[in-house]
Amino acid sequence: MRQIIQHFTDDDLYKFTMCCAVIDNFPRACVRYEFVDRNRQQYPEGFADELRRQIELLENVIITEEEISFMKRRCNYLPNWFFVYLKGYRYDHRRVSVSQDAEGHLSLSIEGLWSDVIMLEVKLLAIISELYFEMTGQTSEINLEDVYSRSVNKARRLEEAGCLFSDFGTRRRASFAVHDTVVRAMTASRAMRSDSEKGDFIGTSNVYLAMKYDLTPIGTMAHELICAIAGMYGPQMANHLAMEAWAATYRGALGTFLYDTYGWEAFSLNFSEDYANMFKGLRVDSGDNLDQLEKICRKYRSLGIDPRSKQVIFSNALSTDSAIALQREAEGRCLPMFGIGTHFTNDIPGLKPMNIVIKLIAAKITESWPYYNDTCKLSEDKGKFTGRPEVVNRFLQTLHRPPIGAE
Repeated sequence: MRQIIQHFTDDDLYKFTMCCAVIDNFPRACVRYEFVDRNRQQYPEGFADELRRQIELLENVIITEEEISFMKRRCNYLPNWFFVYLKGYRYDHRRVSVSQDAEGHLSLSIEGLWSDVIMLEVKLLAIISELYFEMTGQTSEINLEDVYSRSVNKARRLEEAGCLFSDFGTRRRASFAVHDTVVRAMTASRAMRSDSEKGDFIGTSNVYLAMKYDLTPIGTMAHELICAIAGMYGPQMANHLAMEAWAATYRGALGTFLYDTYGWEAFSLNFSEDYANMFKGLRVDSGDNLDQLEKICRKYRSLGIDPRSKQVIFSNALSTDSAIALQREAEGRCLPMFGIGTHFTNDIPGLKPMNIVIKLIAAKITESWPYYNDTCKLSEDKGKFTGRPEVVNRFLQTLHRPPIGAE
């Protein structure tokens, strides 16, 4: 089969921004990741073998001068030393273990120096998703002309509704070709906007496609930053330490914080006035969107900050319809924005999108430590908890939240 990932920056921006922050703040930290298929999908025979081959092929993917030039121009918050690092970066298939059981279930784990392996997550998920549809013969059901027209329609509806939205669809896309078609269509839709329309397609999380279509790469951080810090130092102050590290690296740039790793209450205790003023806004990625919006607005008001001056980015399994409904509710209460993923890049008639993630499950502050410390992700939805049940319950107990199964 052809090589699926062919461009170094065919990746989400947050992997680059977090890699830079990790080197800056935790240069010797080591981590473990684990693949989770929430649907317990059965993969076709030989899937693990082809996946291993695709991972080995990543080793010939290196950053180009064109990609570096684009990122320097559009991502000026990244320091020059980081681009020197990226020039020398090479993927290493030995950091990834892949297996498949007799029933076809897939297992995958990653281990190594955090700055070395952090760049694997999104690319592996994109490979797994595209490879699954290819090996199950479903790729033939994809009509790119239909993808284009449906994408233009989605973009027009969002623009007309006043939504500021971006593509977050790299990880679970049906294919690179579908993703490319979606971004091309939504870029074209901008030319149809009237001067009276407040809505806009503001960019994509995929750095390569942002370069191809001269868009702004969108993104900041992921849950793994807070998860790793919680494993090394404990969950109570993990959000505070993450905000401190982020501020030390970016000095106020990239100021959207993903707050739900250990739930709203734990974050709210860490969200002091100085950080509330420094960060431009918060990202909602779990829980009831309107309930989360109310908590956010209430917190800002308690700190003497007008929530109408703050961005709230919604990214919790959104569709065109749900984003438009949220826009109506949030407009005038905050500065709403929307990051939409699978609904853009894997909304294909006849295809069922995958529900897969790769989550950081253990960390240690330096390679000289003889053991890892377990960690997990809790969020506002129990269905999004990841980690071993005993670790999840230990973290819940530490944060004074009821354990799994409690009434």
